[in-house]
Parts: sequence; C-alpha cells; structure tokens
Amino acid sequence: YNPVRLLYVLNTKKTPITEAAPYEYDVVVVRENNPTTLGCAGNKLTGDMSINWMVKPGNVGEWKLILSVNEKTTFSGGAWKESIQLVDSHSQSTRDFSLLLSPKEEDGGLYTCLMKHQKRKVKEIVYLLAVFTVSLYPAPPVPQNSILRLIGRVTPDIAVTKITWTAPGGLLMKTERKPNTGTVTKLPLVQKSDGGTYTCTVYPQGNSTGVLAATVNLTVDADKVAPFTSSEQPFLLTCPSVQGDCVKLSWLPSNFNRGKYPDYKKMKLVYKYDRWRGSAQRKKAGIRLAGLPYNAKAGSFSFQMSLDLSDGGIYICQVFLNDNIFLQNTTLSVLKVKTSNYSSKLELLCRFSEPHQVYRAVWEHSNESRQLVSSSRGPGSISTTLPLPITSDVVGRYTCILQLKNGQIIRADTVITVPSKGEISFVSDILLLSNISSLVFRCETISLHAGIEQSLSVHSGEAENLYENPEDFRQDLKPRGDGDVYKELER
Repeated sequence: YNPVRLLYVLNTKKTPITEAAPYEYDVVVVRENNPTTLGCAGNKLTGDMSINWMVKPGNVGEWKLILSVNEKTTFSGGAWKESIQLVDSHSQSTRDFSLLLSPKEEDGGLYTCLMKHQKRKVKEIVYLLAVFTVSLYPAPPVPQNSILRLIGRVTPDIAVTKITWTAPGGLLMKTERKPNTGTVTKLPLVQKSDGGTYTCTVYPQGNSTGVLAATVNLTVDADKVAPFTSSEQPFLLTCPSVQGDCVKLSWLPSNFNRGKYPDYKKMKLVYKYDRWRGSAQRKKAGIRLAGLPYNAKAGSFSFQMSLDLSDGGIYICQVFLNDNIFLQNTTLSVLKVKTSNYSSKLELLCRFSEPHQVYRAVWEHSNESRQLVSSSRGPGSISTTLPLPITSDVVGRYTCILQLKNGQIIRADTVITVPSKGEISFVSDILLLSNISSLVFRCETISLHAGIEQSLSVHSGEAENLYENPEDFRQDLKPRGDGDVYKELER
C-alpha cells in the first residue's frame, strides 16, 4: 500500500545550548516541499565581509557549504540544490540574506547563517529544520480486518520531546517509538466502527509551549477484507513466536471434532488480546495470557490454561502482525484419573478427551506380573477395580497408559497404600510429571501438565481413522496377545 503523508510547519522559540546540542537555534518544523524561509539579515557587505549558509544534514557529520555571498558575487557550495536560493537576488544591497528552500525529508538538519569580517565571525544564526510527516498504512479506504498503522515522524527527531496519537473522542492511544520509523500506533483488525479522525501531536523541545497537531481521517471499507497471508509456526503449547499486534485464541470442542473433517464453523473465540488498545476479552474460564518468558504487552503471546476434561478439542492461536496472520493448530486432549471408593471395591477410572487420537489405552500395575482386568464405559474411558479391603499384594503404583496414533505414550499415575489406620490412601504422583510438563518439543509432540488432571497436546494436521461409534473404538483399543486388558469388552 502507498502511504498517506501529511506534513506541517511550526516555528518555536530558541533552544538553549546543551552539551548534546552546542548551538542556540530556532526550531522550524516544516512541510515537505513547502517553501520555507530561514531568516538572516545583516550589514551591507563591503570589503572583506561575507555571508555563508551552511548545513549539517540530520544534525550529524560536518558542516557543508550551501552558498556564499560577498560584495561582488554569490557562489554555490557542495550542499547547494536547485530547491535552495536566496530570497532576494539583490541581497548585497538590501542586506536580506534569508534562505528560501523547499525541503524534502532528508533535508532536515542544522542550518547556519554565518557572517564574517576578515575571516572572523561577526554574527551567526542557527536553525534546526525538521520535517513532520504523518503516514497511514494501508491507504484509505482501509480494508476491514487490516492492521492499521499510524506513524508520526519528525526528522531529525531531536527537534521534539514526544509525539502522541489520539483516537476519536480524545482517547490517548498506546504508542511505540521505532528507530528510523517514528512514533507508531496500530489498530489491529480494524472495523468500520474504528472510523473517524485520529490526531498526531508533536511537542517541540526547548522553551516553546506550542504544539503542532496533524489529523488523519480514517474510513474503513467493510466490503473489502484484508488479504492476509498465512504462515504456520509449530511451537508446542504456545502461539507463533512472532512479535505481534494482537492475538486470538479459538476453540473447537471435542464434540465437533469427531469426523474426518472437523466442523470449523463451530469454532468459538475464547480469548482476544489487543496490545495496542490494551484490551482483553476472555470468553472461557481458566485461560490467561502467560507471563515470563512471554510478554503480551510487547507482543510475545502464549496462554496458560487450567483444564478440565471438557476442555479438549482443537485450539487455533492466531497472531496478527500488520497484514500478516500467523497461526498454530493444536489438538488438545485432557487426561483425568479418578479414584472412587465403594462398599466392596475401589475403582480406578481413567478418562480422556479426543479418543480418536488414542490407539490403545491400558491400566498397568508397578508389579508387571500382576495382570489387571479393565473395562470401558465407552469411548474416552477405561477403568479397573480393586477388591476391598486393600491387601499388601495390591498396593503400589497404578498407571493409566495411553498410546496415541502418532506413537507417543502418555502416563498418569496413582499410588495405592494402606495406612496404619486401615483407611485406603491414594496419591497422585505429581512429582513424576512436573518435570515432563516443562519440556518443549517440536513437530508432532506431547506435553503433560502435572497433577491428577493432565493435559497433553499434539500438533497435528487432519485426523484420520476417527471413531464413528463405540465399537470402532473398542476394536482399535484391543491389544494383541495374552495381556489383552479389553477381553471384558467382548462379553
């Protein structure tokens, strides 16, 4: 898109001499290509008297001669341009040596009118010429859902103390100062309701109390949608690792993810955060923006979720940056182990969401020689029972093991003990899983979240061989060999 640039002019009071700026100068903020006069008047040039106009582009480097005037002639220096000339062609007699120029942005810098007599300085006037530009990307009418960028810039930036952006209604907007760019504010996913007048205000440095404001009228084309490009960044349990403008997290619950092609029309927006507006919308409990090493205010996004069994499904994290969208598709399954104490038995129940991601599910005891009988209440659950009272031969670690179709193995442990009082005790082995949960894998990977409720996440494409009915699930879960824990399902 072509930028829209608005440029204005401002004259301020003299700025005092400082160590960083060893000249007392007038600040002039000028519109690009707009004729501007830098005043300079003196005595009539006679004998060895001369006037030299010099420039220090960008307020850096050495002084360069623009032109020199004496009693007899005027000649140009290396910094002269066709857009620069004296206001009065008869300046030797009128004593008006003012400079007329139509500067471009790159012409900003320090300008000096130096009067000399016999090579000694008699008088000097210094100006800091700066160009104020306001840019709007993309150009109006802005397509709906674009990332609107508003940029205010003064070149050189030493001329101002700060630049602000104000939204319609006077709301001060979040801004960031970008080197070689200017002061930037953004409106991610711009909507028609964002239309209106936006104001960029420049606060000059020095003793001046005046400010310069430029306005931009924003119109949004609701019939034209921004053409985003898509890039997938597979990074486990995080959003794409780009410094974005805003983030959206959407969720497709498990009950809409049972066919070969998930019904993405049923996706629900569960979280949205706009770091420029500083606004957050949370539409699902248990989700929050992650802290360090991520920093949502700086555009580094990730989510932390407190999960229940019903939270399984497909999560799509979209990070928006200018006119690009980065997304990550994560299929999330939740594994939950529950122990129930009945009058004559103790039931160990292992429940998990996304059963179509599971190839095999079994209960195992820490004593491998002890065979467990398992049963299922349907897809997504597997249980085993222990007779009461608990005896020493059945105590130990019980593990629910899920083998996913991508080959990964998930384990959830419960330890059964018999305290001295004879009451049954069962403890989830949290420490065993806490280290695993901090690992980060790439490609198709799994991570466990410590605790009895455990989350596993698999980056995946389209799921295949999904279960259309419980019988398909049982057939897939049937182990092969003597250790078949699903024999009871055939009865």
